[in-house]
Amino acid sequence: MPDQLFDDLYRNTENLAWAPVEQVRRRGRQRSRRTRVAASLAGVVTVVAVAAGAVALGADPDAAPPVVPATGSPTPTPNRTPTPSTSPSHSADPTPDDSGSPTGGTPSSPANDDGPNAPSRDTSIPPAAMMQLADLPKGFTMTNGEPDGDWTLESVFANCRNQPASLARGQVAERFRVFDSPTDSLVQRVTRYSGEAAAAHLDAMREQVEECDPHRSGDSLTVLAAGFGGDESMLVGSVMEGRPARWILVRQGDLVAQLRVDKDTTPQEATQLVRPVADRLCAGTDAC
Repeated sequence: MPDQLFDDLYRNTENLAWAPVEQVRRRGRQRSRRTRVAASLAGVVTVVAVAAGAVALGADPDAAPPVVPATGSPTPTPNRTPTPSTSPSHSADPTPDDSGSPTGGTPSSPANDDGPNAPSRDTSIPPAAMMQLADLPKGFTMTNGEPDGDWTLESVFANCRNQPASLARGQVAERFRVFDSPTDSLVQRVTRYSGEAAAAHLDAMREQVEECDPHRSGDSLTVLAAGFGGDESMLVGSVMEGRPARWILVRQGDLVAQLRVDKDTTPQEATQLVRPVADRLCAGTDAC
């Protein structure tokens, strides 16, 4: 029995009109020619495009190639830590400043200096240059710091008609101590001066005491004794408005100590007191 597929194909093509063989060959040759022409035209278009690009590049040799859009985030340039040109081998420790403290003295700007290239000096007054409890009888207590009130000899000069010039010229540091007992008190101020200002200060103090012309009758200001200790020294007594007072001044090198002592202190007592005061001052000056 014939196959059903061939049977159907025979029925569908039984009445089909076939083109002559020569016509079929002609159509094949025409299709081949059209394919070759199309391929030739495509090659010509490619050559022309390449030539046009070469001409454009030749006209602008510096032209940059087109930028291709980035598809991701740009990579940031890492920060670079600068390297110092030199590295110190060590750091200097800061010098402690005890100015303004009760035990460090009160340094100020010196009136004279040795120029900008002068070596630095410690102008503060060491505690060892001050009086100690061992220099006084038992029963005294010691306090660091400046006492209240006008207790200095300079404050008494306000009672004189002839006012002195500045007596603080050349000061570079000060330190104070107060000694109290149930029956007595003593105040000490030690001042450092620059250059020869310490000797000039003591001369000015002596001159002012000797030339004082009190405003009130009965007031007095007198040098009771001098030259009993240190490089220079003097005991000064005053009576102002009927109230007596005593001061001792002693210089050792560039240091001057002023002590407000008991109102009845005699020159002999002043001599005994000045000896340890002058010795203590040597701990703060090279003049001894």
